[in-house]
Amino acid sequence: MRLTGAEILAHILIEQQATTIFGYPGGSVLPIYDALYNHRDTITHVLTAHEQGASHAADGYARATGKTGVVVATSGPGATNLVTGIATAFMDSVPMVAITGNVGSSLIGKDSFQEVYTMGITMPITKHNYMVQKIEDLAPTLRAAFRIAGSGRKGPVLVDITKDVQVAEYDFTPEPAFVEQKPPFTADEEIWEIVRYLGRSKRPLICFGGGVVSSGATAELYELVHKAQIPAVHTIMGTGVLSWDDPLNVGLAGMHGFVSSNQALEHADLILAIGFRFSDRVALNTHKWGKRASIVQIDIDPSEVNKNIKIDHAVVGDIQLILQKVLPMVEKTTHPVWVNEIAEWKKEDYQPAGSNTTLKPHQVIGVISELAGEDAVLVTDVGQHQMWAAQYCHRTQPRSFITSGGLGTMGFGYGAAIGAKMGVGARRVIHITGDGSFHMNMNEVCTAVSYNLPVVTVVLNNNVLGMVRQWQTDFYENRYSNTTLNRKTDYVKVAEGFGAAGYRATTLTELRDALEKALLADGPVWIEAVIDKDERVLPMIPGGGTIDDMIVE
Repeated sequence: MRLTGAEILAHILIEQQATTIFGYPGGSVLPIYDALYNHRDTITHVLTAHEQGASHAADGYARATGKTGVVVATSGPGATNLVTGIATAFMDSVPMVAITGNVGSSLIGKDSFQEVYTMGITMPITKHNYMVQKIEDLAPTLRAAFRIAGSGRKGPVLVDITKDVQVAEYDFTPEPAFVEQKPPFTADEEIWEIVRYLGRSKRPLICFGGGVVSSGATAELYELVHKAQIPAVHTIMGTGVLSWDDPLNVGLAGMHGFVSSNQALEHADLILAIGFRFSDRVALNTHKWGKRASIVQIDIDPSEVNKNIKIDHAVVGDIQLILQKVLPMVEKTTHPVWVNEIAEWKKEDYQPAGSNTTLKPHQVIGVISELAGEDAVLVTDVGQHQMWAAQYCHRTQPRSFITSGGLGTMGFGYGAAIGAKMGVGARRVIHITGDGSFHMNMNEVCTAVSYNLPVVTVVLNNNVLGMVRQWQTDFYENRYSNTTLNRKTDYVKVAEGFGAAGYRATTLTELRDALEKALLADGPVWIEAVIDKDERVLPMIPGGGTIDDMIVE
């Protein structure tokens, strides 16, 4: 059948089963939005308040569902407003297709109205990007975008489409949706080498990250941990892969990880690194990290091998397929002395003091986790609240803790929570944020109100930029330069002005009461949880430090 470029795009979205998308219209995508109007019964388009919110929503949708998120924006400022969201997805390997319009081909390079070089701007922060200037290239390019975004090490792909291509006509033939076909892993000798390392080890430790989630390897990791009785620690991106109360899950590692997790990394004789990239928030001192251990890495991306840490043995490929090969080769075993030693370290884990009269951050997260339930999806912004949430969120399943790990994007949370809610349906979505992050993109509450999305937002309000202030306390002699906000925002009134419900809590009783009401609401709710400005995220290992430098109190 013969269709316009805009209609071809709509048909490709349906073909690729990308029928929930996020975006904001503008002049250079008017033909696309006209085509979306024709398919409004099939394609759900969520109109956000800002293109950045749309990009974070597509990201949150992808993280919560495992599907490829889609965002649409116009040329110029519409495209540039996507940049932070695209970079956020890129750093955390999230599958996303960003579709932007551009001026007509005859106007390219002439500083036309709302013209920017979108490909050049986004090249460093996409897995691949395209500019389509010929109608015959449109369908193959869009299909390639979904294939690239959703295969291998996943990530964002941008397709920039000139306006003349959107209105031109071309023959269109439907094809099956892209489904990732993982090639069989045949390098058995590499697998046997992993098994040999495990067999020689007396103090083995698994350290895993978000790559396990991307690969769908949660079940295989669980089986390996329990068959070989290997304790495991995780990065923030690995939260929920192993249940928080699994006796072999030591917990969060790295800068704000548990004492026991970092002690285990310090004393292991073998670290099996699965699906994480040795970032500077985990491997803080690359010369001393895992110094007593042989390090074996499993990762899908060969560029991550020996990038930050020298590796003793690496196996490159899909994590799920590799673990499926490893499992039959590994014998059932136990490491009772090692496991008991870690159990003793767990007794030394930092325990913050509680209060019945004021709100303590760990208690706030505890109440959220308790009342929201195991099935809830928790979405955070970035800062102290993010780390408190990671430490105390008590997740029991993957894709239930969504956060910006690599880029650390303040303002990520509300858009991501909207996208997550669109993806998970009846499951509860709780947005945990701080007053600094929340002010960046609180405008997206109008989106939640318009679509009647019961997203519950808990704002830990200390009226400061808490994480930066904490660093100023510890490393800059209490010189609080531009971290005291002095904002007079009345969250209850602002929420109500947007059409949402708002509550304020200063005690655990008030918080529990507000959250119980919020979880019964059929629309968005804000809860302001007032905490002290001097609350700190502990423990903490300073950047470049080791466990010997850990700050506990």
